Amino acid sequence: MDGDQPAEVAWNAQGVPVSARFDDPYFNLDDGLAETRHTFLAGNGLPERFAPGFHVAELGFGTGLNMLATCLAFAAAGSPGPLNYTSFEAFPMAAGEIARALSAFPEAGAVAGPFLDAWGEGARRFALGDMQVEVILGDARETLPAWPGKADAWYLDGFSPAKNPELWGEALMCDVADHTAQNGTFATYTAAGFVRRNLEAAGFAVTRQPGYGRKRHMSAGVKR
Repeated sequence: MDGDQPAEVAWNAQGVPVSARFDDPYFNLDDGLAETRHTFLAGNGLPERFAPGFHVAELGFGTGLNMLATCLAFAAAGSPGPLNYTSFEAFPMAAGEIARALSAFPEAGAVAGPFLDAWGEGARRFALGDMQVEVILGDARETLPAWPGKADAWYLDGFSPAKNPELWGEALMCDVADHTAQNGTFATYTAAGFVRRNLEAAGFAVTRQPGYGRKRHMSAGVKR
């Protein structure tokens, strides 16, 4: 899969971007920022675990909302840096589409300027204060095995497992585990049984937790 393939974005009646390729919205129809904080930050025990050199990794960059929420949490916590953030994305959105999507979240939009400027210029490595960001383009099944890093916390944020199963397969979940520090964690909005089983097979102790809003359950876990 070519990492330069752009996202195919449609906009629903509520102004939420929807992937035309996967027929799935990029964020929660109610409050995507609150869902990110509940699922990915709290699900990984953040910001309490932030420490110098802490590394967050993510499957599915999308609009960058998770990154910006992490940036806000890092700044509010006053934790010493640097904080590293690596995201894997196969179908990058254009800067204009991202800016339009983030307009729904003024708090995130207020710190998005340097990101949008860098993104619009084609940069995929940039800094947001003491947060160092790298977005790796291409199919994660190919790019993650070649990544030299290890994450302390993973955000597993691909599109729905029913519509984007390749981002939730057993081999890729094993690659996630291989690129997780000892006692590192993951969190994801999905509680799909096959995803949880794949993560368990990869070496994570998986728990089912209350989901955000109308979503009953989500999943989180620790590398054994």
